[in-house]
Amino acid sequence: MKFGKEFAAQMVQEWQEAYMDYNHLKKILKEILHFKQRNIPSSMAAAEPSKTISLKRRVSLYRAFSGLISSPRNSISDEDEPILITASQEDEGGGHYRTTFLNTSEEGGEYELEFFRKLDDQFNKVVKFYKEKVEEVTAEAEDLSKQMDALIALRIKVHNPDLGGAFLGNLHADRVGNPINCKSGSPRSQGSSQMEVIQEVEMSNEVNVEDEEKRDSDNNIKGFRAASLEVLDHVKIIVEPETPISTMKNIISSSKADLSYSKEELRKVEELMARAFTEFYNKLGLLKSYCFLNQLAFSKIMKKYDKITSRNASKAYLKMVDTSYLGSSEEVAKLVERVEAIFIKHFANGNHRKGMKILRPRPKREKHRITFILGLFSGCSAALAVAVIVLVHARDILNDPEGPKYMENIFPLYTFFGYISLHLLMFAAAIYFWKRYRVNYAFIFGLKRGTELGYREVLLLSSGLLLLTLSGVLSNLDMEMEPKTKSYKALTELVPLGLLAVVLFITFCPFNIIYRSSRFFLIQCFIHCLLAPLYKVTLADFFLGDQLTSQVQAFRNLEFYICYYGWGDFKRRSNKCLESQVFETFYFVVAIVPYWVRFLQCLRRLFEEKDTMQAYNSVKYFSIIIAVALKTYHDLKVGKTNLEIIWKIMVAVTSGFATIFGTYWDIVIDWGLLQRNSRNPWLRDKLLIPNKNVYFVAMGLNIVLRLAWLQTVLGFTEAPYLHKSALTAIVACLEIIRRGIWNFFRLENEHLNNVGKYRAFKSVPLPFYYGV
Repeated sequence: MKFGKEFAAQMVQEWQEAYMDYNHLKKILKEILHFKQRNIPSSMAAAEPSKTISLKRRVSLYRAFSGLISSPRNSISDEDEPILITASQEDEGGGHYRTTFLNTSEEGGEYELEFFRKLDDQFNKVVKFYKEKVEEVTAEAEDLSKQMDALIALRIKVHNPDLGGAFLGNLHADRVGNPINCKSGSPRSQGSSQMEVIQEVEMSNEVNVEDEEKRDSDNNIKGFRAASLEVLDHVKIIVEPETPISTMKNIISSSKADLSYSKEELRKVEELMARAFTEFYNKLGLLKSYCFLNQLAFSKIMKKYDKITSRNASKAYLKMVDTSYLGSSEEVAKLVERVEAIFIKHFANGNHRKGMKILRPRPKREKHRITFILGLFSGCSAALAVAVIVLVHARDILNDPEGPKYMENIFPLYTFFGYISLHLLMFAAAIYFWKRYRVNYAFIFGLKRGTELGYREVLLLSSGLLLLTLSGVLSNLDMEMEPKTKSYKALTELVPLGLLAVVLFITFCPFNIIYRSSRFFLIQCFIHCLLAPLYKVTLADFFLGDQLTSQVQAFRNLEFYICYYGWGDFKRRSNKCLESQVFETFYFVVAIVPYWVRFLQCLRRLFEEKDTMQAYNSVKYFSIIIAVALKTYHDLKVGKTNLEIIWKIMVAVTSGFATIFGTYWDIVIDWGLLQRNSRNPWLRDKLLIPNKNVYFVAMGLNIVLRLAWLQTVLGFTEAPYLHKSALTAIVACLEIIRRGIWNFFRLENEHLNNVGKYRAFKSVPLPFYYGV
């Protein structure tokens, strides 16, 4: 792999604008190369008229010989170097550098002058960004140090509630005077608990990694500074609301609670601190990678320059890089060592392997068996689909007298799984393209590193569910055709219910199988959606809420399961659900709830973030709620009221307004497109997909698919050769496809916003508040 591609593959995508623009500098070098090719000496061209040797090769042949071994007489003196580098006095060591090209009078010197001007711009940009980020992590390290002081004090208070201040005063005296020896000189009045306290106090203020290891090896506590419990008098605890009850308490009272010195409180604080240290360690790792990659890029580009121009400018320039803040700063390396030592001692009980496993989780590896099983499930699903089509055609279900009963009672039961399978398929496609265009979806969703699902895993779930569904359909039809099993009517009708039970069992299975962490993350987000105003809204929560709005028909089919098997005569394949007032009520509810959830989420974000756009977004969902309510009422009362024309007009107006509003919001706000003054006309300044036509096609599809749900409002409720249930399923599938397309561009826009703001980390709330 060429370095340019490797450089692009390894950079932090959210910081890509802050990296050295290697491709642009390489383009300037190509211009220098082309200029030299056009101005080859005529004598050289006449001597070899039939050969077309590249300039790169010729330059290497005519370059001065450097000798077999390094020798002072072969080294080039400072007077012979083609560049002179200066640093502004006020910014020396971390600011502005300028390179003067000394051979501008030579032919083509203006190209090389332009190269060094761009090179300096890129280097100064990198140094400035790196210095800013180092200052940020240094300030964060100071905050974490203060948090650790409070944590150590809280540990002492929780584990030793009766410990008085006199003992800590004695510890201070012993620190100044005689050191305490664990074997003989330490007080024994408090027993082993005091020894634990001494060890905790000693842990709180390590001098450096080497001293810590030496202290542990000697098994003595020497020269430690005792942690003071007075810090607890100046802090309050901040615990992120985890339940609706805690949220209500925080609304009624202050969100910053006094310390209760309970073990449960200590456990929560330790979890938050462990997460904060893990995230901080990740930041340091990305900073180290940023520093190394940019130094390597400057080295590569300068060596390429030397090769093209036959000069020796890289030595002086790379020496400047090494002495600059980018090459000489050791703050990050020291912080990495310090964080490792502290995390291992305080959060891994001194177990180095355990601590490093948490700090550096292994990257997720692709497994060949997943690809194999995916191919197996996909092939079997295709075969079963063909078998079902053949069987339906053989039985002529569509023209059979029992056909309408089958479509009204059995078809909705199986389409429920079809909707979910299609949604998973579209989500797998979105993941594939997110990975292809380097959208950091795991970071955006807040997934734990190493647990995120790839497109193969999601495709595996989709194909597996489709395989189960088609197997159920085929077995259902086969049992009806087989004379031996035809008498078991009840068993035949229970096949869809058994399939639903299997799916629910897998979803809520507590065992560590079938991607438990992802299943539990989904369940957690679903609970947050149901209790929307009582939980802090994250991107994963409102993203799932948007997915639920596209699965309204699936929720209605799930309601039909309850009606059909609860109080329907499923043994005779008949039901009276539409005659039930309770069913009609819940028919309203399940259609409105997903949009109501998003409405409440918007209000919660408006309250917390003070973002006026969330007010407009809430108006959008409220308009959809009105449109869906009127449309549902019209569907249920069609042919039963004398005001049908008036209702149809009201439904058309509200649905049209909601459709226009929603389409505009999708394209302009969620996707960030249709920007008039953009670099890319009617798109946006930054695009991940090189082919701009893709965006225009996506916008057109969004509009067309948005209008699909209006077909029932406009009166197109029937289609030739299609049952009403089949037409409803097709419209629902079109909405799922629209949502699948929306998913990619929505997250692309979010990713580009993170890139524009250099947001590569999630902020972890710290447990202690010092503002009291």
